[in-house]
Amino acid sequence: MHGPSRGSYNFPLAKSRSDLLRSNRSQTTLTWIGHATVLLQLHGSNILTDPNFSDRASPLRFAGPKRVMPPGIAVDELPPIDVVAISHDHYDSMDKSTIGRLRGRQGGSNTTFFVPLGLKRWFEDLGISNVIEMDWWERQSRNGIEVICVPIHHWSQRVPFSRNTTLWSAWVIRDLDFSFFFAGDSGYAPHFREIGQNLGPIDVAAVPIGAYEPRWFMRHYHVSPEEAVQAHIDLRSRKSVGIHWGTFILGDEPLDEPPKKLEQARKAKGLRSDEFIVLKHGQTIVMKPD
Repeated sequence: MHGPSRGSYNFPLAKSRSDLLRSNRSQTTLTWIGHATVLLQLHGSNILTDPNFSDRASPLRFAGPKRVMPPGIAVDELPPIDVVAISHDHYDSMDKSTIGRLRGRQGGSNTTFFVPLGLKRWFEDLGISNVIEMDWWERQSRNGIEVICVPIHHWSQRVPFSRNTTLWSAWVIRDLDFSFFFAGDSGYAPHFREIGQNLGPIDVAAVPIGAYEPRWFMRHYHVSPEEAVQAHIDLRSRKSVGIHWGTFILGDEPLDEPPKKLEQARKAKGLRSDEFIVLKHGQTIVMKPD
């Protein structure tokens, strides 16, 4: 059903810049670790989105979508994580094993988890108390950074009979002169334009581009590359980075198709090649030097 299996793809893996990331206190950087896991360094803080370093996007170790590419940076190579932003409760975005590993690292007890409404108790059951639960359009400030919970079009369900009992969200994270948007998962909806109007322009947006087939089903929950380009425009994003592709096989399209479709869509809209890009797993870009 899901086409080629693990081993059928050989995406290039970027050379890790973990030394830079661990020592950096002033540059604004973005690193795509894989899938929806992004490391943002902003205002001296290390911010991780939807962390998943596990071999499967599943509650089971022996079944479920298997990782095709290793994480671009290993958990142990990460700098101390100050903030984790969770978009929703699906297994590819809220991975219990990874969250436990982050918690167990030196300094892990200082990590603050930002989650949509209804998820705080799940973290507390893991012994994690430094959790801030937020509704759409709520704002919190931490160490010179503003974290804003914003709406997207998706759904939630962790266990049977719990559909949409917890909220899902995107996040805008910004300081005085830089703003970052993380979409998590979303179907195309007016929310992107609303966010762009209220909080834009966005300096860098992490926008999903994969797991969009079959469209009759996925269009409600996952944007296509063409819709991702429109979301970029709606957000008034200066630069966007494609995420949610090339790591787990979650849709029916070939795993290497999203960047090709993205390039076609970008050209169709007349965007420059550097306006919406894809990164190698583990690739770091410096967005604001010292």
